[in-house]
Amino acid sequence: MDIKNGTRSALIVGAGIAGLTAASALRRRGWLVEIVEKDAEGTSAGWGLSLTGPSLRALDDLGLTDRCLAAGYGMSVVTNTAPDGAESTFEFPRLIGRDRPAMAGIARPELHRILRAEALRLGTRIHFGLSVSRLGLENGRARAELTDATTRTVDLLVGADGIRSAVRDLIGRPTPIRYHGQQVWRALIPRPGWATGIHTFAGTGHQTGVVPISPGQAYVFLTENDVRPEDEPAPRMEDLMASFTGRAAELRSLVARSDSVIRRPVRTTLTASSWSGGPGVIIGDAAHAPSPQTASGAALAIEDGVILARELDDRPDVPEALRAFALRRGERCAALVETSVAVAALERQGRHHESYPLIEACHHRMALPA
Repeated sequence: MDIKNGTRSALIVGAGIAGLTAASALRRRGWLVEIVEKDAEGTSAGWGLSLTGPSLRALDDLGLTDRCLAAGYGMSVVTNTAPDGAESTFEFPRLIGRDRPAMAGIARPELHRILRAEALRLGTRIHFGLSVSRLGLENGRARAELTDATTRTVDLLVGADGIRSAVRDLIGRPTPIRYHGQQVWRALIPRPGWATGIHTFAGTGHQTGVVPISPGQAYVFLTENDVRPEDEPAPRMEDLMASFTGRAAELRSLVARSDSVIRRPVRTTLTASSWSGGPGVIIGDAAHAPSPQTASGAALAIEDGVILARELDDRPDVPEALRAFALRRGERCAALVETSVAVAALERQGRHHESYPLIEACHHRMALPA
């Protein structure tokens, strides 16, 4: 797709999934785009993530789906194993054609590499170690003071700076971050030959599982309800998996040899009020961060970037377009965040079998047009 000619300018705060996607989508529509990212160049936390059907569908709009499939691991089925060993399966909706997988697992750094390369190829300027310290208005445009004492005056200010968004507060949309009494552990391992899709294994309290992210690699995840952050990560994760049998026990032995164990608290946020203020808007986790149980946080972030650009293309008035964007996205994103919270609560109570229908219904709902 050729880049349209135009003179409208955008400053995006955050070079994560939402920010990089929005940058490419806006550049393709002629916007002059600059990104500031507070972290150092090349940092990308986390081992892997799931690109579900809605993610791949939105990436198709940017011509990036096949690149992501080549860098990741395409699959279509989730296999859930109950504590008694009984198995049930769920097939993800195929949204990009019957000859392509329903979803893909991918290493987070690989996805960032693809998104960043495309944004740069299209002419986006990215500055690392830089963020926004103050926002104001100047003749209806956003005036941003940056942490290096420089300023930018732009037609559009996009806050894609994550669950602890500074932009969210700066545009007057403070939103609490909720902790759900869980930590998720992850470890990078060689992909077991039987792991050709996502596998989950429910224990009496905790749950573990494996997600392939390339032909040779996968990551093991484990949810822990009783948090003991003082423990060393790898031995603690191995200890938590001690009660699992069967294939999950094989995963435990692989975790024991992994030098890449990380843990993250399960937190969510949802901005209930408008996501925009004048020429400023928040997207991705800054507006709606689900828990990881629904594997759809990346899908919402990628959709946000693509749909934001479409709404701005349809409406020349930026504040009007931002209001339309938030209205279009609000119900879908809220439903997914609320479902993820419900699933996390069921997991904490050991009611894993009740969470599976919620997750399946969530993915069918997400299959509807964004």
